[in-house]
Amino acid sequence: MGALVFDVTNKTRTAGVRGHTNAQANRLCDEDRAVHNWYRFVLSFPPHLVRDYIRRFGLDSQDRVLDPFCGTGTTLVECRKQGIPSVGIEANPVAWFASRVKVDWTPDPDGLAAHAGKVAELACSALRRDGIDERPPLWRSDSRPTGTLRSLPEESRRLLLANSISPLPLHKVLTLVDCLNQSRDDRYNAHELLALAKAVVFSISNLNFGPEVGVGPIKEDAVVVQTWLDEVCAMTEDLRLIQPPSDVPAEARRADSRQMLDTLPPHSVTAVITSPPYPNEKDYTRTTRLESVLLGFIRTKSDLVALKHMLVRSNTRNVYKGDDDDRWVQSHKQIQEIASAIEKRRIELGKTSGFERMYARVTRLYFGGMARHLADLRTLLRPGAHLAYVVGDQASYLRIMIRTGQILSDIARSLGYQVEGLDLFRTRLATATKEQLREEVLVLRWPG
Repeated sequence: MGALVFDVTNKTRTAGVRGHTNAQANRLCDEDRAVHNWYRFVLSFPPHLVRDYIRRFGLDSQDRVLDPFCGTGTTLVECRKQGIPSVGIEANPVAWFASRVKVDWTPDPDGLAAHAGKVAELACSALRRDGIDERPPLWRSDSRPTGTLRSLPEESRRLLLANSISPLPLHKVLTLVDCLNQSRDDRYNAHELLALAKAVVFSISNLNFGPEVGVGPIKEDAVVVQTWLDEVCAMTEDLRLIQPPSDVPAEARRADSRQMLDTLPPHSVTAVITSPPYPNEKDYTRTTRLESVLLGFIRTKSDLVALKHMLVRSNTRNVYKGDDDDRWVQSHKQIQEIASAIEKRRIELGKTSGFERMYARVTRLYFGGMARHLADLRTLLRPGAHLAYVVGDQASYLRIMIRTGQILSDIARSLGYQVEGLDLFRTRLATATKEQLREEVLVLRWPG
């Protein structure tokens, strides 16, 4: 087959360009790619928006910023770059893991690169024994796999979107995971696994995002080991370049954002910068399902159900019989009117599926869950704390308009917050109605 040479040099990475057009407002700028790009949701809000509110709120090293829906860590990473202590809360285990890794800048870049190179050699040796040539296509022989390809346990496999990853790339990924476990070095393991999560989702799998996750053209094969190694090399490049301020605390905690009283000390937060889920049919657990299963964060259906129970009820796929967050907004006239309008439209259109029957209920549960979150949050805030919530209008439920920012501002005001404004961040085209929907930043202040 010939020797396989691993390229562990720094990579030149293409970048989005920051601009002022609506399409560019949410893009990752070239100067922001370091660390933020280690693993990132497709529709994550941008680091420059976090910086805008850091400046507006006048935050510095004496403050502590909370992101109670921290996702993949945009707020935490940006605060650490700016020398501001921060803490994030996230229920999704892969997103929590990504946030935790992205604020850990302790690995020695040379050591990380060297260890990853050894793992890569080990993985390719294992694949060669299976009759698999992992070199790029132009260099490969016509060898074919010998024996049965490895796969996931049946219960884990059923959790995935059909055809989300092809059999041969899956075999390679599972082999690489085994090699990472065999050669585990705790100084580097988390970063190597996060690099694999990104490589799987964006290069190795058949997934695409538009903006919901789906399955695109089927890749019968994919280069796995070198693709993973390229992502590790991007990390080492960033670790060489960034100069973290000394002793800046940054951490991510896995918890339910509606139950935070035992997560942080009272009166310990001076600012909140976050983007909660919106009330729509986007199942956020599907977005991370493949990497959640491959890295072992979710193995069974009961694992998935347990995760969904920890989330704000923003879509019908995580609504359960015993949910009662709607009690928090049972006297909110506008929410009840919107829910009634959705149910009336459903009946008029003759929509009878189980999910469609839950549209009105999930609307009440979503805003009730956000009210519960804001109520709990009050205990954690210092007097005078500032808050910024990136939220978006929605029309996913039978085209009934939901002005998310405006409704959340009403809820916040009823809980004692001062509403300082709804800043327009951008507009986006609604798939169903072809209308431009507002994405806004709800700015609040806690008077204490």
